[in-house]
Amino acid sequence: MRINDELNHTNNQSNCDSFHEMIEFIGKRWTGVIVYRLLDGPKRYHELVAEIEGISDRLLIERLRELEIHGIVSKNVPDVPSRKVEYELTKVGKELEAVIVSVLKWVQANGCLEIVKNKNSDTL
Repeated sequence: MRINDELNHTNNQSNCDSFHEMIEFIGKRWTGVIVYRLLDGPKRYHELVAEIEGISDRLLIERLRELEIHGIVSKNVPDVPSRKVEYELTKVGKELEAVIVSVLKWVQANGCLEIVKNKNSDTL
């Protein structure tokens, strides 16, 4: 069954809307990368900044808050005043691993150089 047939098979507008919203959300700049970096376990803010080259502090904070609001990431604040806040994927967030792995496999099989080139030429 083709993907469009699968989506139309449900014939349920709310499923289609949810699919569209999720694709748009996970495709927001840096969101997928943040999820990818959290797949191997909890990380502190400075660890994420170090691992995600090019992300600004403001944008990382904004994306982490959005992920937290949507129940994909949890912010763990310890009781002690050491300020060692960690971010980690929730159960729902961990379910995105299959999606991220599928995208990585696709990139390995097909490359993404043309996509990047086209994106960069649009902004120049």
